[in-house]
Amino acid sequence: MFEKMQRAFWKALTPDLVVDEPKMETQPVGGLAANIVAALGGMDNLKSQQPVALTRVRVELRDVARMDRQALATAGVPGVMMLEDGVMHLIIGIRP
Repeated sequence: MFEKMQRAFWKALTPDLVVDEPKMETQPVGGLAANIVAALGGMDNLKSQQPVALTRVRVELRDVARMDRQALATAGVPGVMMLEDGVMHLIIGIRP
């Protein structure tokens, strides 16, 4: 944290001499691919997600109606196990 503050201080004093840190692209929601997140209704539709096993991811959605099963299948999710209250397990299989 101190390094960030020090960098910001020097950047303010000498903006031409201190190079900005490159922006890192973050993986959406714990490693889920962007097309899977889109098929689930987007980032704002996801309440939570967590890996349950090597082959499953537990996902909780705000609105289940926004999920597109066909798009999930196209994104490489062969199965979806629906539970109650917007909770589901995505059966993704073992990724190489």
